[in-house]
Amino acid sequence: MADAKVRLYVDQPLAEGQSVPLTREQAHYLFAVMRLGPGDRLRLFNGRDGEWEAAVAEAGKRAGSLICLERTAGQEAPPDVWLLFAPIKKARTDFIVEKATEMGARRIMPVRTAFTNAERVRRDRLAAHAVEAAEQCGRTFVPPVDELRPLGAILERWPAGRRLMFCDEGLAGARASLEAAPPAEGWAILIGPEGGFSEEERARLRALPFVTPVSLGPRILRADTAAVAALAVWQMTLGDWR
Repeated sequence: MADAKVRLYVDQPLAEGQSVPLTREQAHYLFAVMRLGPGDRLRLFNGRDGEWEAAVAEAGKRAGSLICLERTAGQEAPPDVWLLFAPIKKARTDFIVEKATEMGARRIMPVRTAFTNAERVRRDRLAAHAVEAAEQCGRTFVPPVDELRPLGAILERWPAGRRLMFCDEGLAGARASLEAAPPAEGWAILIGPEGGFSEEERARLRALPFVTPVSLGPRILRADTAAVAALAVWQMTLGDWR
């Protein structure tokens, strides 16, 4: 009997004794790739009911089922921080989504800015990367990935009570700026594209009362590196790394 080393996201309720049917893709992964068989253990999560140890009840080439045994972790309540980013090259956009999931983002929002190169993104593909990252890093929460939207439209409908950490080149003191910001019900982080923000975008962002401009240091960071750095600074200052 294998130890519970495999974690799998499922879209069914999880409870003691609950039977969980598998999709064809899940059955292939568990039985053909991971070589699990009847009686072998794994961990399940659905983003709502915590993490559960389960056992393989039926194993087939195209189908199968699992049975929930006991809960091994409660449902995660991640810090209320969103990540807004301008999509870049395909593999690096995938990286941003994966790392944002690992770093504890609650929502992932691709945005179109003046210098954004990507005209569209595959939301379903990015959502699948978020699921895979959650499976691998031990999260019980999978952040939703939004459709690509214009930054201006998002700013026009910005929710009351939420502050925006605007990562702007040329400024100093990211952590001090966050510590000095007014109390907020939630936060979001905005990362620009490879070409940076336009002067019009920077002027508009700086003028908004809910925006806290910050710098990520004296070096110019790639967009994917900046996303990780910004989330780390926020988590250490206001999140669950304190």
